[in-house]
Amino acid sequence: MHFEYSRFEGDDEGFSPQSADELFDKLSEYMLQYGDEVLDNLQDWQEQQPDVVDMLIRQGLVEQDREGKFHVTPKGLKRVENRALDELFQVRRKESFGKHQVEFRGPGEVLQDESKAYEFGDTISNLNLHETMRSAMSRQAREGTVAAEGVSIKEEDLVLYDQQFQTNCATVLLVDMSGSMTRMGKYGSAKRVAMALQSLINGRYQGDFLQIVGFYTYASPLTSKELFASAPKPVSMYDPRIRLRINLDSPPAFVPQHFTNIHAGLQFARRILHKQPTKNRQILVVTDGEPTAHVEGRDLMLIYPPSEQTALATLAEAKRCAAEGITISSFALIEDYFYLELVNFVQRMAEVTGGISAYCNAGDLGNLVIESFIKGRKKRQAR
Repeated sequence: MHFEYSRFEGDDEGFSPQSADELFDKLSEYMLQYGDEVLDNLQDWQEQQPDVVDMLIRQGLVEQDREGKFHVTPKGLKRVENRALDELFQVRRKESFGKHQVEFRGPGEVLQDESKAYEFGDTISNLNLHETMRSAMSRQAREGTVAAEGVSIKEEDLVLYDQQFQTNCATVLLVDMSGSMTRMGKYGSAKRVAMALQSLINGRYQGDFLQIVGFYTYASPLTSKELFASAPKPVSMYDPRIRLRINLDSPPAFVPQHFTNIHAGLQFARRILHKQPTKNRQILVVTDGEPTAHVEGRDLMLIYPPSEQTALATLAEAKRCAAEGITISSFALIEDYFYLELVNFVQRMAEVTGGISAYCNAGDLGNLVIESFIKGRKKRQAR
């Protein structure tokens, strides 16, 4: 297989890297769309332009194992995540990425410009000494009890710096890996958004939990490294009508992987979130097609064209998630008017769960997902 990224001739109109970072950034753009098979080109480059590959290795962005296969290092992965987030910052107002305020009392951060009277149970580590002294002196002046030895402070005089409290949030991002995601850069955009979200949480919401799950015929959890190396599942069946029942306990040697099993993704996400101690839990779904697979007991159903049977099974699972207090936000990647039924499906899912649905093209996905993540961190009332 030959992609444009394999051409690296360095002529006047070609790409001439000035640094390892610049070269890696170009390489990572192709990896976002095509996965780790892009790294196979480094073996050719190592023969033709060894200095180029050596530059990447010296900077710690890629490494080569004993078998000669190349891998992106943790340093390289972090660079991709940070760049993905930086790109979103360029199209969003930076001030929109503030910390999330809630009214729930819990560990928080001090605000130096606002104060509050002490209440029973508050920690005095946030004592505003200046305002406390003023309060005590004002009280003694009213009472006529100013003492020569100094100011006497009572509990009623205590003033604390106010706090903005943040609530932790557990999020599962479901990313469509079905065969149709190869078209129009959709999977690359979905991966870029997922990596930006990971960077955002690592840098700003470190108490949060995030798990990325890829769904296709099945559903699988993905680490950041696995996500970056991933690609959509190739289409392996072209029949105009498909209806397969596959027993999960004794599956055949060949199972087509390119179907869209949102049902399995939601099941997987619900089990993950059930283990999280926070009450703030949400599922973000990114897909470009109606569901074409679902699970019935120990059987996997693969049905194309999309059927109402699969839709109802998926909606029932979405409703179970909502019943457990999980918010669901669905994003339909729409590229032309043929996606009307997909829009209808995500709207149905929003209706049965009380969540939200949106449709957009691949270029607008990042803003919508990040905005939904921020708003999805629910607020609890003060006790």
